[in-house]
Amino acid sequence: MIRFLLLGLLVLPALVAAAQPTPAMSARPPVTAASSPMRAYALRLKPGDDLRQQLTSFAAQHQLKAAAILTCVGSLTTTTLRLANQEGPTVYRGHFEIVSLVGTLSVNGSHLHLSVADSTGRTIGGHLLDGNIVYTTAELVLGELPELDFRRETDATFGYKELSVQPAESKPRKSPRTIRK
Repeated sequence: MIRFLLLGLLVLPALVAAAQPTPAMSARPPVTAASSPMRAYALRLKPGDDLRQQLTSFAAQHQLKAAAILTCVGSLTTTTLRLANQEGPTVYRGHFEIVSLVGTLSVNGSHLHLSVADSTGRTIGGHLLDGNIVYTTAELVLGELPELDFRRETDATFGYKELSVQPAESKPRKSPRTIRK
């Protein structure tokens, strides 16, 4: 019994030291989060509409600087995706159910992923590109974050343009008018 206690006293400091973060682990800055109230938009796309082009057009029309896809259901006749670790698009033709559309949307650059299922339930997903043509409908709810500005900045780790969350520029307030008599 005394041997186990002595062994425990010898091993305990090593276990405690192993549980402490190493300098490399603690060198990363803590994750910060930005907050904003949300304004929601509900829209329906019609047969023949291009899903990505319509989203890009909607963002431009409403000057969305920071938005996210809250939900999307519908169907497509053509699905065009950039699959993981691929350079160019892959095009699928047939009838597909939209299983999921997620991502960030901004006039400064968007990052959207789409998952679709075919008639057998086989599901595929990747980066949403132009060329996703609505079959019967696409019903979307978008959430705008008006106090934020999503931008795309090159990340040195891999060289891709990644999300940068900034506070929205505050609009200058108009000074009250002075009425002279």
